[in-house]
Amino acid sequence: MRIAVLGTGSVGRTIAARLAELGHQVTIGTRDVAAIRAGEHAHWAAQHPEVGLATFADAATGAELVVNATSGTGSLPALTAAGTTNLAGKVLLDIANPLDFSAGFPPTLTVPDTDSLAERIQREFPQARVVKSLNTMTAELMVRPRQLAEGEHSVFVSGDDAEAKRIVTGLLVSFGHTDVIDLGDLSTARGTEMLMPLWLRLYGRLGTAIFNIKVVR
Repeated sequence: MRIAVLGTGSVGRTIAARLAELGHQVTIGTRDVAAIRAGEHAHWAAQHPEVGLATFADAATGAELVVNATSGTGSLPALTAAGTTNLAGKVLLDIANPLDFSAGFPPTLTVPDTDSLAERIQREFPQARVVKSLNTMTAELMVRPRQLAEGEHSVFVSGDDAEAKRIVTGLLVSFGHTDVIDLGDLSTARGTEMLMPLWLRLYGRLGTAIFNIKVVR
């Protein structure tokens, strides 16, 4: 599959590398290609020559699926730069969390519990097929859940398009996830985004991000 990963941070690079390893054609999208190539990304890119780098718009144009791996506050600007036409009809996997670090750590949520970042993305890009997933764990566990933390893991999907959720679920299974819980329509992303305050406090208490949630039933 041709996949665009929007975001050059650690999350975007982790997702892109794993997708490429699984045989997908991957391009990372960024705002300023020249600046990224001249920065710390250059070393990572040399280790992953199979992953392309392009502007947000160019990455999204040729993609069948788009991953939003930008920071929560940067998601809408990045997707706007990718272009409404370039996102229309495509599965848009949103893994971002709406976090505000302006007052320090732990951050607060910028979106209230009556809404979610995923729903705001869907309203802004109504022809995209938005699916929320993977935002309840650190990047390494997103792509290799059972290799880094022993035991079972639960991952959630939310979305209004059943076929888009099926495609995303297939990616999750290829990453190694065995307990994929479909929460329902996109409004259920409010619940997974609101898990972040708990996740952040567990992170502070445990001193590591290598942990996850398992729904026992």
